[in-house]
Amino acid sequence: MNSKDKILSLPDLQALVQAWHNQGQKIVFTNGCFDILHLGHVDYLEKARQLGDKLVLGLNTDASISRIKGPSRPLQDEMSRARVMASLLFVDAVVLFDEDTPLELIKAVQPDILVKGDDYAIENIVGQDVVTARGGEVKTVPLVKGYSTTNVVKKIENRPNS
Repeated sequence: MNSKDKILSLPDLQALVQAWHNQGQKIVFTNGCFDILHLGHVDYLEKARQLGDKLVLGLNTDASISRIKGPSRPLQDEMSRARVMASLLFVDAVVLFDEDTPLELIKAVQPDILVKGDDYAIENIVGQDVVTARGGEVKTVPLVKGYSTTNVVKKIENRPNS
């Protein structure tokens, strides 16, 4: 499968998730900006995927990232980020969302398992009430210490020009 084939509209994703549910597959959902892919992202997504059969990744649009992180972000456009994320073997589907939180997307996807990094308290994870009300689970996975897009950007900015 080509990576672009994993980037889906919400209606197409909903149909695919329904087919996966019909096959008895457990759907894991996570979300984020994923502006510069680094080891922390790869480790996190790989661990998230191991919690179920399929991993759906909600990816913030450029507009939502700018609202959340400021006008200097994102560093890469949404289709570039979507293709990079879709190229990962353990990511089964990527869907863009324009809201500041993934709440409406979580309601639409209805995952069996909602995952975030362990820097979140479960009770503060957006959508946890929606998922648990359906009998689903909300989990956190340990993050690799010292890896963040902000740290990567700072390291690049502090390098002397060569």
